[in-house]
Formats: sequence, structure tokens, C-alpha cells
Amino acid sequence: MSTKAPNQIEKDGMSFVGDKLGFEGKEAYNLLRTNILYSVRRKERTARVIGVTSSLHGEGKSLTAVNLAYSLAESGRKVLLIECDMRLPTLRRKLNQPKTAGLSNLLAGMNENGTVLHQNVIINGLNIVFAGDVPPNPSELLASKNFGKLIESIENYYNFIILDLPPVGEVSDALIASKLTDGMIVVVRQDYTKSSDLSYTMRQLEYVDAKIIGFVYNDASSKTHRYKYNKYGKGYGSK
Repeated sequence: MSTKAPNQIEKDGMSFVGDKLGFEGKEAYNLLRTNILYSVRRKERTARVIGVTSSLHGEGKSLTAVNLAYSLAESGRKVLLIECDMRLPTLRRKLNQPKTAGLSNLLAGMNENGTVLHQNVIINGLNIVFAGDVPPNPSELLASKNFGKLIESIENYYNFIILDLPPVGEVSDALIASKLTDGMIVVVRQDYTKSSDLSYTMRQLEYVDAKIIGFVYNDASSKTHRYKYNKYGKGYGSK
């Protein structure tokens, strides 16, 4: 499965989310939605758990995750989007939401499920758990029994659970979380992702037996700020 998405990289904010997308963008995500419906079979549980990752920071994985979740909710499905990128979270800013407790607080035992769940965000049927406070140990939290128990406790309430995961080429978080997914989507940005970076990502995902169900190709035309290693390194310096 391969889906081509329009330029949605260079700007943040609601202009590239949900019904603010242009016709081309909406159609791209509707196609991605259709492909996923046919690519991921239901198991005994209700929800299909889909991870969204990339090789590098700045390829558009978080916007892809939220727009995929929006498209699924728009089609009448009940969707939960979990921001698992606890090192450099961006969803709250992209959706113009206030600072709030989130996944990190929940997994650390500081909050309960109901206090971090935001219901019907930007569209009915789309619930979101934001990343929360930046923790010192994101990998350990995703590898904890608490995260597995969280997915298990909520999976029967949703048709889809979308995990916005950190890039594989920077930290191990996505590889850890992939064990709880039914499939992984890899976002690739035009004129940004090196073939060596993508090859590394694929090898790592295959090494942990992640099911790669397809790619989203972000057709960004601008080449400004191609690599943001400095900022990313501050957030992802420790695995």
C-alpha cells in the first residue's frame, strides 16, 4: 500500500487538519483510510491498532496520524488517537489545544484514564490522548505493562486506535510500541528522507517483526530546513 499526500509539512496549525484540508488532501486520506480497511483484518478485539512512524523528524507523521484518524471518524468509525511521541509532542499545538496531562502522566500513575481523554476533538467520534508532560524515560513507559494494559482495556470501545509514534531512525520507542499494533504505516517525505535512512527504518521494523502495511509519501515542495537534527537531538538524545 502506498499513498501520496499533498504538501502538509511546512506549516503547523489547523489549516492542514481535517476539514481545513483541500480536496486533494481529503482524497489522499480517504484513499489511505480505504487501503487500511482492506489491509488490516479484525482480530477477536474490536479495534484495529495502527502505528504511524517515519525515519526522521519533520516528515509529517503526526499530521498524517491526525488526518487519518479524522478520516476514519468522518466515515462513522469510533477512533482513538494516542500521541506516543512523548519526547517532542506536537499534536496539542497543531490542534490548538491547551496544555494538559496525557499519556506520560497516565503511564506513570499520576492520572486516571478519564482525566487524560479528550472526546470528540475536531469531529464527533475522534477521541485523543495527548502526550502529556515530557518524561525522563519514554521508552520505559512504552515498554511497561501499563501501556499494554491500557491498550487492552480500551480496545473494545473503538474501531481504530491510531498511535502517533516517534521516528524509528532517532529512538527505539516506535519499535517497542509496534509489538502492540496490527500494522505500521511509514511516512516518507519527498526530497528529505535519504534512501539509507529509509533502509535503516525498514530493517529495524522487520527485525522486531512489525507488520508494515504501507507508506505515505508526503509530496512537500519546499526544501527549507531539510534536516532539523539539533532540535531533534535535544528531545531524543536518550533512548
